[in-house]
Formats: sequence, structure tokens, C-alpha cells
Amino acid sequence: MGGCQEVLQNSRVFIYLSVCSFSRETLHKKQTSRCVLTGLLAAIPNDELKVGIIGGGNLGKQLARVLLQLVPIPAENLRISTRRPEVLDEFQKLGIQCFYHNPYLVEWANVLFLCCLPSQLPNICVEIQTHLEKGCIVYSFVAAVPIARLKLLLNHTNILRPQYQCVENVNIWGAGGIILNIKWLEGVFHAVLNICTAKDMPHLQVLQLLNELFLSVHFEDCEKDEASCPKFQLHDFVDQVYTKNLPQQRPFPWFDLTAVQLKETPFTQHFSTSTAFRDHLTYLYCDLFGISLIKEQQPGVSTSSSSK
Repeated sequence: MGGCQEVLQNSRVFIYLSVCSFSRETLHKKQTSRCVLTGLLAAIPNDELKVGIIGGGNLGKQLARVLLQLVPIPAENLRISTRRPEVLDEFQKLGIQCFYHNPYLVEWANVLFLCCLPSQLPNICVEIQTHLEKGCIVYSFVAAVPIARLKLLLNHTNILRPQYQCVENVNIWGAGGIILNIKWLEGVFHAVLNICTAKDMPHLQVLQLLNELFLSVHFEDCEKDEASCPKFQLHDFVDQVYTKNLPQQRPFPWFDLTAVQLKETPFTQHFSTSTAFRDHLTYLYCDLFGISLIKEQQPGVSTSSSSK
């Protein structure tokens, strides 16, 4: 069970890296080389990454440690709201604000993690739903509450909810005993699109950034045959009719993340039919966390983003 816990923790970091570091670094890399070289936040208040955690129990504290140690996120960019802030001395000594005021936290944060008990969630949602900005990403670890219910409780659509399962025999998408539901991965990508849409970024620029961020681990064969190397296309996210009528400078539409994780989308079809796309994402995941695949599973793989 220890391996499951380790990969589960890594998976939480992966969603954070995928969505949050994209918004704080990648979106600004063409504006300032300093941001690329140092990985620092851009000096624009509205663009700072502000992460809030509701819940100071074991899960909330574990998540805070992960964000601080493995991402890492500056202490001033992380705040925790809990009924017992006095028990979070270790975090307050690091400069993290800990208090009990959920609406205040929600108004401040642009990424919100729900780490409370299922019995507490309805009251918390009543407290915060009128304080949520449209673009705030709500990431729920409340496993007992399905995403459709969360949407109703929060009156909010920008919600991500992971679905993990520990199993004995796993395939390539279940390294370490954990299977990640494909709908979770879809939610990640569409959350990134929403971040870009909120910044009014043209969809062609967004596709380029997605390719740089998520398809950076390549097969050696990609050097010889570029056609074998997958690239994100507009029709991977929107239907053909919308594709034909979308001007080049227009951003992507705003996606209901709850619907994305519950229904079939163009991304679902693309992922299920493209072996190369699945393999590239798999090797990126493994490269991020140092997961070694058996030799037969990784013929001709280059983990250098400069291999192309």
C-alpha cells in the first residue's frame, strides 16, 4: 500500500504542475526571459499563483507539504483555512497564513483545494459559492461527493475531481499500483484551456504552448519522422463545425470542466484512437517522477525535450 500512497502523492503534484505552473510560468515566458530562467512569478498581482486549502486535517497538511517541498510554491502564495488554525504551527512558522475564514480564502485564491470531510462540504459550499470567481479552479479531494453534486453545491463549473484506484495488476497507465481515470486527464487539459481563455490568448498560441508543455518527451523515431510525433490540434478539443468557424485570433471557448469529466469529448476520441499520443503522455508522466518502465515498454524513447 506504501507504493500506492507515494504515487497518489505524485499524481497530486502532477495536476498542480500541469495546471498551476502553466499559468504562472509558461504563459509569461514570451514576455520576459527572466521568468523563463528563474521560474519566478511575473510581477503582476492578477497573475500571481494563489493557492488555498480548505481543511487542516491529515490530507490538508500532507498536501501543503507536497506543494511546499516538491513543487515548490512560495509560502506567501499558500493559505489554509481550517477550524483549528492553532494546530498548524509548523506551517505558520514557515510564513503560511492559517486562519478560519473560508469566504476570505476563496476570494483570494485562484486555485482552491477542498480537503474537508464529506459531512462538512455542504455547509462549506454554502459559505463560499457566492465568493468563487469564474476562473478559480476548484480541486476536490472529497471522494464521497461526485462531481455533478459538487457542481450543484458550488454553482460552479471549473471543478476538477481525481479518480484513483489501487489495483494489484496494472497497465502502463497504472504505474505503482495507481490507475488514473482518463476523464481526470481530460479535465486537466481543459482546465489549462480555461486559464488561457481567461487571458484572452489566441487558440493557435495555446496549442503551441500545450505541445511544448505536455509533449516534450519524444521517441527517437520522432527525429526521423516528424509525422509520427503527435501534436495537439484544434479538433482535439472542439467539434468540426466549431473548428471551421473559429478565427485564428480567437481564444478557445470556456469549457464546463464538470461536463468534460462526465461526457465523451473530442479529446476522449483522440486519446482512445492515438497510440502515439498516449505513449508520449505516458513517458512525460514517468519522466516527471522518475518512474522506470520495463525495457519492453520503452523502445527508442528519448526523455530530452531537446531531442527534436
